[in-house]
Amino acid sequence: MIAAGGCVKGFQGSNLELDLLPGAPVQARVLGAMMTGELKPQSHFTLYAIQQDMAQNRLFEVVSFELHHIVDTSSPCFIDVGEHVPYPGIHVTSFEKRVDQDTGIADPMNPPASASEEAKQLAAGARARSNAVAALGGAGGLVAVTSASPAKYPDMATACGGPSNQIPPPQCFDDASNQLRLELCQAAWKADPNLWEGTDRVLTAPLNGTTHGMEVEEMNPVSMTPVGGAQFFVENALDNIDAYAIYYLPEDGSIPPPGVQIYFGRPTHATRGVDHVRMINPNNIAAQADLAVFTDLGEDDVHF
Repeated sequence: MIAAGGCVKGFQGSNLELDLLPGAPVQARVLGAMMTGELKPQSHFTLYAIQQDMAQNRLFEVVSFELHHIVDTSSPCFIDVGEHVPYPGIHVTSFEKRVDQDTGIADPMNPPASASEEAKQLAAGARARSNAVAALGGAGGLVAVTSASPAKYPDMATACGGPSNQIPPPQCFDDASNQLRLELCQAAWKADPNLWEGTDRVLTAPLNGTTHGMEVEEMNPVSMTPVGGAQFFVENALDNIDAYAIYYLPEDGSIPPPGVQIYFGRPTHATRGVDHVRMINPNNIAAQADLAVFTDLGEDDVHF
């Protein structure tokens, strides 16, 4: 028997696991007034690694991300997509109204005698979906850690039947409006794969962009299961890092780069190849985050 030796080269980079604890900031909804504690919707966060010496501190960008409500009912592209949905392109906030129109059931608790069982189930399901969307996007709802993008959607039309380059408003749920909305939203997503848009149907599978995880919350308000934690893979091996910081930067140029520091922490070496960083908001010690850095995944090469 002849024995052969070799090496399977592992991923050359680092794995980061970020837990943003309750009280972390969140970006405001795409349209509408900003709520207390929310940040501008057109903005992003960047995690920096810091190397320090006597002369100066050097910041190295590790990864950028955004923090969004898992569903944003104000977004013009919060829509249904796919072969499995009954109304492709419909704005989710109008889904219940369209079901009411098609089934003839205005109140699922008191349906007309002529309503079929299928129609009753559709109407009841539409009400349940509206309630779930309200819970997910409301106070105490989930916040997603997402890909970052400076892109914006096309303008929204002021009424149904508007210009073909403007997205129909949510209250327009006829087939033609739904089709135009679908085309314009999908064109925006194709132009920038990082432009994130969530959906209530599968929380971890957005309509566009990447969901890296969630802010740590006690419970999902719909399923009542605990959620939280985000994960990033980066190409650099993060060895010999003195500190980490997260900065917030709006896209409107009102703050010069790198932005406003919202978290800072120094790593402790928990075990071989793993650094732990307790990050604290310099202006609010109650706002904290935990960062685990698997510093060089290439060290885990498999030999045979």
